[in-house]
Amino acid sequence: MDKKQLSERDICTKFITPAIEQAGWDIHKQVREEVSFTKGRIIVRGKLHSRGESRRADYILYHKPNLPIAVIEAKDNKHTVGHGIQQALAYAEALDVPFVFSSNGDGFLFHDRSDTGTQKETHLSLAQFPSPDELWQRYCQWKGLRGDAQQKVEAPYYDDGSGRMPRYYQTNAINRTVEAVARGQDRILLVMATGTGKTYTAFQIIWRLWKSKQKKRILFLADRNILVDQTRNNDFKPFGQAMTKISKRQIDTSYEVYLSLYQAVTGNDEERNVYKQFSPDFFDLVVIDECHRGSAAEDSAWREILEYFKNATHVGLTATPKETKEVSSITYFGEPVYSYTLKQGIEDGFLAPYKVVRIDFDRDLQGWRPPKGMVDKNGQLIEDRIYNLQDMDRTLVIEARTQLVAQKVTEFLKATDPMQKTIIFCDDINHAERMREALVNLNPQQVAKNRKYIMRITGDELEGKAELDNFIDPENPYPVIATTSKLMTTGVDAQTCKLVVLDQHIKSMTEFKQIIGRGTRINEEHNKFWFTIMDFKKATELFADPAFDGEPVVIYSPDGGEPPVPPEDPTKEGDGVTAGGTGSGDVEPEPEEGQKRVKYVIDNLTISVIGERVMYYGPDGKLITESLHDYTRTCVKKQYASLDDFLRHWGTAEQKKAIIDELASQGVLWEALAEEVEKKRGATLDPFDLICHIVFDQPPLTRKERAEQVKKRNYFTKYQGEARQVLEALLEKYADTGIEHIEDIKILRLDPFRSLGSPVELLNAFGGKPGYQQAIQQLEQALYDASNGAA
Repeated sequence: MDKKQLSERDICTKFITPAIEQAGWDIHKQVREEVSFTKGRIIVRGKLHSRGESRRADYILYHKPNLPIAVIEAKDNKHTVGHGIQQALAYAEALDVPFVFSSNGDGFLFHDRSDTGTQKETHLSLAQFPSPDELWQRYCQWKGLRGDAQQKVEAPYYDDGSGRMPRYYQTNAINRTVEAVARGQDRILLVMATGTGKTYTAFQIIWRLWKSKQKKRILFLADRNILVDQTRNNDFKPFGQAMTKISKRQIDTSYEVYLSLYQAVTGNDEERNVYKQFSPDFFDLVVIDECHRGSAAEDSAWREILEYFKNATHVGLTATPKETKEVSSITYFGEPVYSYTLKQGIEDGFLAPYKVVRIDFDRDLQGWRPPKGMVDKNGQLIEDRIYNLQDMDRTLVIEARTQLVAQKVTEFLKATDPMQKTIIFCDDINHAERMREALVNLNPQQVAKNRKYIMRITGDELEGKAELDNFIDPENPYPVIATTSKLMTTGVDAQTCKLVVLDQHIKSMTEFKQIIGRGTRINEEHNKFWFTIMDFKKATELFADPAFDGEPVVIYSPDGGEPPVPPEDPTKEGDGVTAGGTGSGDVEPEPEEGQKRVKYVIDNLTISVIGERVMYYGPDGKLITESLHDYTRTCVKKQYASLDDFLRHWGTAEQKKAIIDELASQGVLWEALAEEVEKKRGATLDPFDLICHIVFDQPPLTRKERAEQVKKRNYFTKYQGEARQVLEALLEKYADTGIEHIEDIKILRLDPFRSLGSPVELLNAFGGKPGYQQAIQQLEQALYDASNGAA
């Protein structure tokens, strides 16, 4: 047998798997092959989308089903033993495993990522593959797990029999937390981006600690009633009769898992007695959801609960650790044991990418000064000074501005999908009501269909607040548009929200992250794969702040001394974000306690748009703010140095779709590019012509023009009957929808092809599938022939 003639899969079957099995690994329980652990980044193209490649490990080895400890990357025997080691190391880093192997069937290159090995890389024969016990003991040594701690971390996940397993990053978070508890750590922080399943992760942590009897009584704290109810009815449901929700009355101490609102156990003295009905040592685990909020502040009522149950292990969950001069999540909980960012979530395909529509108004940027002695709509004398963006809807209400925001939102919805779930973040409840009213008047037909098309959902109004459940329910179409202030900022699981509108002065990075998180969830069943952010108050400038997706910096000073200045921007206050987004770092001082902010209402001032631009989420996780043409040139020229190079690859590619998808994964934004060129030329260009025209300055042809050129050359004369009809129909399809669709053989199941015959009959007209594929390639060659336009 010549190994060099075997495929990679054959090498696995004949050499690698037997070597693993011979070393004592249970192939059915401890070894998984070809494990895709990400979903592939979502690439948006017009109203369609595709996914990039998922990351797939050839082998993952487990001590227990919940404890991965090694990865193996396999290559065929034409490669060296260590050829796959760098790929395997990247997988191991993501999967949080210490032991990494590469093999070509001759042996293994073993890389030890733990700090326990004296030699990082070792060559092993097939017979020298380490046993499960050997790697497990080295793993425990690396993690600092001694004595009974080793047994504690082996506690299994909850398994409902459906086959659902935690995603790889959830596994990392769960294992890091359980291991920290097993080592005796009593303050633990987990940082996971909104939409990545913090509550499910918390459930699995609690389940493993509860089932193994490490933690017998657990308190789960959240700050919204809807979050407690969602948790109880969904992720925590398996706790069944062992679980209860705490209310403001006599406590029943016979349960083991307690869910509670912070507010339900704090407040006046009588309410505080609720949690004091428990003994201080009653709970041995307290899990705090959204722990960046009240529990981060030393003087908050919420912190009192944690202090009362201080002997318990405290696990904090948040997407946004709060780090200000007054408050610090990290000072209380310690450095995060695990972090999973928005950027990672988008890259892995678990979170939705976004595009930003930034709209600037003249009065916001240029400022406005009232004529001397001018009074507002309510007869108040307007203070004589210059009002700009930071004043809008705070000290100055321009009714025409509210109307224009509502108009731009309405135009966007009508041009895309009027029924897409939309959240509009306003500065206060009054602003949210004015926005609701403006939208109602601009959308009379939709409101006539259902009065709940637009609802104000704020904490002060019961009817609107009651619609929150319906808004976040993917199965309920109404309400469609929610105007809000603070109520929907955090913890609202709006899976199908496709439009987030920012007309709010966002004061902190924490708040900004939480608001952006309202759109990041994916719901494939309801075709939610990406979302749009409309920004009217320059809030999205915060995407450029290193703190947006970076590590939090502790600037809190618990001893009362002078706190260090945050390194990124010493001019910014609080969480490092200015109120107005003016770039000056100036924050308008809040009114003195007991005073009400003066707010002028102007009903006779015009306002207009002076700038509108679209920015896209790039492959590096940053917004693309340069010219789309320049950005495309840069992306393509990394791949193809010259026009000849591009033409050669395009001409020899068996499927043009492969090049289109490859360029998309490298950062070419086909959707945006096509929209921009179409606006200028009034016609749709093929990806080939987009590249030739924008990157290499060639005169382009439209798809229709390319199709006409092929017809003029009488290309179809060599085909007769059904074959000719199929090719003529394919050419029309190309002119309508592009090259990718005609390359997909499934097109034969659609009209007009099915009226010509079944797919099998149509393939037979070309002498079978190979003949059909050859005809497609010849058709593509005719479309992109050197004498045909840009080519």
